[in-house]
Amino acid sequence: MATTFAEPVRYELPVGEASLPLNPLLGKRLRLRFLARISCIACGRATKKSFNQGYCFPCMRSLPETDACMVRPETCHFAEGTCRDAEWGRTHCIRPHTVYLANSSGLKVGITRGEDPRGRWIDQGARQGLGIRLVDDRLQAGLVEVALKGYVNDRTNWRAMLKGEPEAVDLPAARERLLEQFAAGHPGQVLSGAGLEGGEVVELHYPVLAYPQKIRSHNFDKEPLLEGVLQGIKGQYLIVDQTVINVRKFAGYHVALEHD
Repeated sequence: MATTFAEPVRYELPVGEASLPLNPLLGKRLRLRFLARISCIACGRATKKSFNQGYCFPCMRSLPETDACMVRPETCHFAEGTCRDAEWGRTHCIRPHTVYLANSSGLKVGITRGEDPRGRWIDQGARQGLGIRLVDDRLQAGLVEVALKGYVNDRTNWRAMLKGEPEAVDLPAARERLLEQFAAGHPGQVLSGAGLEGGEVVELHYPVLAYPQKIRSHNFDKEPLLEGVLQGIKGQYLIVDQTVINVRKFAGYHVALEHD
């Protein structure tokens, strides 16, 4: 889903070459039907199974955006000359990255390309976000994240995130505490990049009428039809009655959408 930082966050679902605003559908009945067709989001070829959220097997094995270093940025190997696509690497990896703290299912550290992490925070369903370091490239961002995740989580618990809003966290205080812990545990070691001490905490709110009491995750591969009232949108999830679906997981799936 495409997102726009707003109050609340605005969501749109790509439908062919058009885009369907989803916020106005809150409270309305939806029918999402998988049409038993999957196309690779990179090359367009038909595939019986989607890999890595939307790719066919050959693209998953060959494209730089599906390489293992996308999940583990501290293993970025561009400098070794082994990037799957050097031009893509220069565009996506050899550019500034932000290391941040976010409050999604609790406090976590993460990284994102560029100097505006709001899109990344929205995808994670974060309630709050705060940048803490700005570094030169993806590798340095990954190394900083690894150094800090010994003191704070680097994962979002998606089930907890979809059960409601987490308690607010004093992110500037958390940042100072985290940096102090790192300094005490690594005497003389300096984190890469520039500090973002002057940054402000970003608050995010999502279009949600009601959170599910008990989460049930929908899988189009097992159940081709999802039908119910759209109760909310958070992260990359639709909340349909008591069922949630990760829209990004089913990138490349051909789905018919109807609404009342």
